[in-house]
Amino acid sequence: MVTITLPDGSTRSFDAPVTVYQVAESIGPGLAKAALAGKVGGQLVDTSCVIEQDTALAIVTARDAEGIEVLRHSSAHLMANAVQNLFPGAEVTIGPVIENGFYYDFAYERPFTADDLSAIEQEMERLVASDIKVERSIMSRADAVAMFTGMGERYKVEIIASIPGSEALSFYRQGAFIDLCRGPHVPSTGHLKAFKLMSVAGAYWRGDSRNAMLQRIYGTAWGDKKALKDYLHLLEEAERRDHRKIGKKLDLFHLQEEAPGMVFWHPKGWTIYQVIKRYMQELWQQNGYQEINTPQLVDYSLWEKSGHAQKFKDEMFSVESDSRMYAIKPMNCPCHVQVFNQGLKSYRDLPLRLAEFGACHRYEPSGSMHGLMRVRSFTQDDAHIFCARGDIQSEVSNFIALVEKVYADFGFTDVTLKLSTRPVNRVGADDIWDEAEAALETALNNTGKNWDLQPGEGAFYGPKIEFTLKDCMGRNRQCGTIQVDFSTPGRLGAEYVAEDNTRHTPVMLHRAIFGSFERFIGILIEHYEGSFPAWLAPTQVMVMNITDRQAQYCEQVVNLLKNKGFRAEADLRNEKIGFKIREHTIQRIPYLLVAGDKEVDAGTLAIRDRTGKDLGVRTLAEVEALLREDVARLGRLSV
Repeated sequence: MVTITLPDGSTRSFDAPVTVYQVAESIGPGLAKAALAGKVGGQLVDTSCVIEQDTALAIVTARDAEGIEVLRHSSAHLMANAVQNLFPGAEVTIGPVIENGFYYDFAYERPFTADDLSAIEQEMERLVASDIKVERSIMSRADAVAMFTGMGERYKVEIIASIPGSEALSFYRQGAFIDLCRGPHVPSTGHLKAFKLMSVAGAYWRGDSRNAMLQRIYGTAWGDKKALKDYLHLLEEAERRDHRKIGKKLDLFHLQEEAPGMVFWHPKGWTIYQVIKRYMQELWQQNGYQEINTPQLVDYSLWEKSGHAQKFKDEMFSVESDSRMYAIKPMNCPCHVQVFNQGLKSYRDLPLRLAEFGACHRYEPSGSMHGLMRVRSFTQDDAHIFCARGDIQSEVSNFIALVEKVYADFGFTDVTLKLSTRPVNRVGADDIWDEAEAALETALNNTGKNWDLQPGEGAFYGPKIEFTLKDCMGRNRQCGTIQVDFSTPGRLGAEYVAEDNTRHTPVMLHRAIFGSFERFIGILIEHYEGSFPAWLAPTQVMVMNITDRQAQYCEQVVNLLKNKGFRAEADLRNEKIGFKIREHTIQRIPYLLVAGDKEVDAGTLAIRDRTGKDLGVRTLAEVEALLREDVARLGRLSV
């Protein structure tokens, strides 16, 4: 007798061992048809998995996140099957699930084209219509190597050789196609009904530029056609909001080959940058941070002492001068410890909060750079809090509240918090890790909000909290972080005198809210589609005349608004007013003020916003009050 406990607490008993599919069938034919996999004792298995003893079971369908993962993994195999059907001799390498889809890397004699992708997709549709059974099998390593060698699959042989251990391996077959895989997979190809191939790109084998270049085909897969359609629409929207296109259209910045991964800020983009910087400086002052500035070039020995040279050597730029090797600063932490070390510190000096708009440089591979989102030169809103171990929880709680305020000010209210705990390879005693993780967990619980646990994802020197904001398109953007560091202060000789006159090593909290100015501005551009809240807009007000008779009045208005602290400009060109309005509306300027003879005589202005809404005729005092109210809203309720 086998007893199965279902998620609702009910049980079902069977006289003999039973498959996941048979359990689903006993519940109802609809569930059996929809079943993609099972979750036995918390582990994902195929529907063909035989259950031989009492256990808990959940039937996984396309409504479950795990079900979508199974669909995507199986769609990757479906694509590889189609590729080998159409292009005999194409070697299959690896094909994992990624966010929103999957990919497979292939070795083939010529590049795949857009027409090839269309043909592959059609072959995938044919395989789906054939509803081919997907079967799992076990094979010894020797037999697997012999099989793949006979098939000419050199990369598969290399993969098998790299897998530790000697146990037999699992494989999945659908028709003539077979691949090494842990699974699980859908019961048959007929379950894969909502997919699309997206693109093809080059990818080095094992991600190493010294290896052969392969071809990576990307695809996406969903539970049904509607979800696929919605996702493709989201991609179209993302394309429309691409910060690189909007940045060019609004004349905010550019990048060029002479300085790869480094931003040329134009006046309007630099205005946004400076507004954000001033905002953060004021926030630092209000929250007890002291702003510092540290060198760009630091002797390489400091990075060796801190451990960064060993861990990040390939990401660091270096330069030799006067027979000394220097590193161009990839991060700010070791330099902040140097500031802390100047002069003996007492427990009365703690917590000491040192903040810097630190310009950093890291070598990012050319293929990974993406506009402002991933660059080689960037500025962090970086700060390090030096504190006693007993201060960790309170400092973290204060920082969480600060992060939520900042994100809300910029228009982001959906923020996910994640706690990353000790990894296998770490430094420090377990009791210190216990204390630090407990402090972070307490701080998270004090928010009253849900948070996610990421076991083993902490830094080697301590646990951390990550802050992920959701933009207007529902995309997750991990920006802020606070990390507990037991290692770096001690490695670099940081000490303070405790109440009992003994020397102690401070705890170092690494924290950032934006992460980098460049990336955060890129996120803002896409979130607002360039229609920034009034407080962030490079130009907040454009004043326009109808004829030359109003030019002097418009200049007076602009000067008055500038004196009041607003970013105002005048457009006095000899153009029709409709043309001017259209042009500045396209430039997403929040407020457009128009003056004709009537407005000049009355000392008023006709005002409209960038959406085209007519806000009527108002006095200059009323215009100022409207602007001041909108700017004060920050990113919360602005037009």
